[in-house]
Parts: sequence; structure tokens; C-alpha cells
Amino acid sequence: MNSAFDFAKDVVQRLHKAGFEALLAGGCVRDHLMGVVPQDYDVATDALPVDVQKIFSRTVAVGEAFNVILVLSDHEENPFKIEVATFRTDIGIKDGRHPQRVEKTNAKGDVLRRDFTINGMLMNPLSGEVFDWVGGQEDLKKKIIRSIGNPEQRIHEDYLRMLRAVRFSSRLEFEMDSALLNAIKSNAASISKISAERVFDELTKMLTGKNADVAFNFLADLNLLESIIPEALAMKGCEQPAEYHPEGDVWIHTMLLLKQCAGVSPAVGWGSLLHDIGKPPTFSHEPPDRIRFNNHQNVGDEMASVILKRLKASRELTDIVCELTRDHLKFKDCPQMKPSTLKRFLRNPNFDLHLQLHKIDCMASHQNLTLYNFCLDKLKELPPEILKPKALLNGQDLIDLGFKPGPLFKQILEMLETEQLEGRLSDRDSALQLVKSKPWFDKIVR
Repeated sequence: MNSAFDFAKDVVQRLHKAGFEALLAGGCVRDHLMGVVPQDYDVATDALPVDVQKIFSRTVAVGEAFNVILVLSDHEENPFKIEVATFRTDIGIKDGRHPQRVEKTNAKGDVLRRDFTINGMLMNPLSGEVFDWVGGQEDLKKKIIRSIGNPEQRIHEDYLRMLRAVRFSSRLEFEMDSALLNAIKSNAASISKISAERVFDELTKMLTGKNADVAFNFLADLNLLESIIPEALAMKGCEQPAEYHPEGDVWIHTMLLLKQCAGVSPAVGWGSLLHDIGKPPTFSHEPPDRIRFNNHQNVGDEMASVILKRLKASRELTDIVCELTRDHLKFKDCPQMKPSTLKRFLRNPNFDLHLQLHKIDCMASHQNLTLYNFCLDKLKELPPEILKPKALLNGQDLIDLGFKPGPLFKQILEMLETEQLEGRLSDRDSALQLVKSKPWFDKIVR
């Protein structure tokens, strides 16, 4: 099998041969009808999980409560993965996140409990026949996001659907049905009932997808952002100095960054949203002096950490986004940096993310890429062995000189590396001589 679609067809065919009904379901059908290659494929069937596990040799139970089994292809590395779910209907609403219970149903019953009409179509991949009981094909033509059935009920079943509606509307450039729009507005505060992890996942999809700026303007207008990242709303109306930011206030500037975020990594997406989050609380303007945001990068670092921890983002992502926020002003100093400082910045493991965010930041304001190109030229000019040369001395060398292991080790090794990066030190003997020449040497090793 050469593609995920081929594997999906094989899964459906094998379920049919075993006597079960099986159809492609949800977003993959929508994408197929729009001429877009689906990112993944889901199969809906009347087979129970135990039946699916008997038919396929490689399976993982991923949602036993909802009768979902992950079927893996035979590829040893990076196998194709298909979610196979039993037709179900949800009974009752427990908490705005989960049904009170689920029951097995037929294909049509399974569709009627789904969220939006464009996600409510089924398709037989063997024949190409589409089963559409909710008007999904017509709504695709009209480019509209509409609930299956009563939008209030659909939202009360799972409040995350409010964020999904925003994401689909912005990414697909579809209008939102007025009844759905009104239902979201009246239930916006209930997004706080959804787990932070699920909210974070939806926001990340927005920030790395097409039209992230449209999505976040939507979130603000629908009062959803107020319950998720209220700090971001303070960027609205927060003026900036026109000579540096002719585009407008901090919110407008941030939205122009998000407009460029299609396809970026989650770190760059979140960095684009939060890099100037520290500007509103640090705003100052005392005419005739221009508007200033003193230390906003460090304040923003702290705020980004609070926001991402609240959203239960991973420690790794949080650390990188905070670093991007804290260091986004470093580029202005690059031409004047000491060689050692510049080299350490350029060799940062996350420098490609810093560089990407800097370019997006520039294009969202003055569009001057001088500093961006300066760094690119330096990267071409300085090979890895110059950016991170082999250390002339190590800890064992210091012990051999009579030093005891401790914090001083790091200070000495950093001093030696600085001299090396500055071009003032190039060999081991010179490094040893430099250490021995320091006035504190005799006192420490005596």
C-alpha cells in the first residue's frame, strides 16, 4: 500500500469481507470532496471493537469508552494509522464534555450526533458513493459552517465545538451559520468547562494553520478569548510608536504575524501570538518622548510562562516560546555584538525558530529584513567549527592543574571559550598559560 488512502480502502474492504458495514467518516470525506488530500482517515462501522481486533493483527485500543480502535498497517516504521469506530449515538449530557453513555446505532444515527454538516458525511471508498443525510455537500458548495440539528444542543454536548467552529470557519474561509454564531456567543463563558489540554490543542491547530489572524479575531469577537487568554485582549488599543510600527497597535501587529503562520511549528505559532504580550503592562508615554515598552521582553517571558502553564502546554514548548519571547529583541543588537556573543546566539539550538519569528515580526511592521539577512550571511560565513569550536581545556585539565570541582569550573571554561570565540586563543598551551596567569590562580590551587 502506497498511501494512507490505499490502507483506508483496505481496512474498509476487509471489514466488508467479514460481513460488516464500513465507511469513511468525517473530515476525510469533507477534504476528499473539496479536492484536498486528507491528513488522516477515520472509518465508521457496525463492527464492535472485539470484531475489529479479530480481523486486524495490529491494533491499539485508543478510546474503549467510545468503541474506537486504531488499526496499523504492516509498515515497521511510520505505519499508516486508521481510527475505526463503532457507529454510536450519545445519550444525555454529563458535563459539557462527555455523554452520560453511548449506545450502538446505525450509520445515519452515528452521523446525527456529529458536530457540523460538512463533517457529517460518510463515503464508501470502494465505490465512491457518498451518504449525506445532513446537507453537508450543499453546505460545502455554499461555504458555510452549520450545526447538525440544534446548535445549542450540539454545543452543550461538547463546548469545544465552539473552538472547532472558529477553526473550520477561518481555515476553510467559510461563513458561520447565524444560528451557530448566536449559540457560541451565548455559551462562550462555558469554554472554561473544557480541559486546558483540549483547548490548547485547538488553539495550536489555529496558530499553525491558514488564517490564524481571522481565527483569533473571531475568538475575540465571540468572547471566547476572554475566558482563555484574557491577557491577549489588552493588546487591543495598545498604541505603538508609528516610526517603528506604522501598521497600528499591538493587536494589529500581532494579527499581521498570525496571518503569516500557516505551516509554522507550534513554537513559532505561539511565539508569534505571545512575543509582545508584555507590551500592554509596560506601556509608557511621556510626551515629547515616544511611546516605550521598557523591559517588555522579560515581562512577556513571565506572562507567556503563566499562560502556557495554565493551558497545560508541555514544558519543552513552554521553554522555547518563553525563550523566543525573551530574546526577540536581540536581533537589533546583532551588528554591534562582540564576536563571542553573536556566535553563541547564532549557534543556539533554537536559532532557526528565532530567525523565523524575527522575519515574521519584521514583515508585520516595517518590513525591513536587514538584520535577518545579516544573520543569514553570518551563518554562511561562519562554519559550525567556528561557531562551536572544540574546547581547548576540559574539567579534567582543571583538576590536573589543582582546581577542585565546583562552580568555578564553569566560569573558567566559559572564559576560555569566550577568548576562543573572540579569536584571541587558539591552542591548548595558550589556554593553560592564560589560566595560570590569572591573579587568583595561586590562591585557589595552593
